[in-house]
Amino acid sequence: MKFVYPAILSKTEHGYHVTFPDLTGCEADGETEFDALRAAQDAMYNWIELELSEEEPELPVISDPAEIVLSENEEVRNIMITWRFHTGYDE
Repeated sequence: MKFVYPAILSKTEHGYHVTFPDLTGCEADGETEFDALRAAQDAMYNWIELELSEEEPELPVISDPAEIVLSENEEVRNIMITWRFHTGYDE
């Protein structure tokens, strides 16, 4: 199953920072834009993995990227992960 959530990418003094408006506490950093987005993908995967391990998982509704209010030096990127519910299903 594929999950796609919008993320806010911002330039910092030390590189880039990514936050997910819909995934509380899910953030990532990287020296380059590529590194930050890769770390954000990993953070999102871990966030969803933890939520799905709960007895009654509740995934948040996905925000419309056009409705996200941005500050200067920020942009929205959609981050996608693939979650395998069954080992070997698509191997």
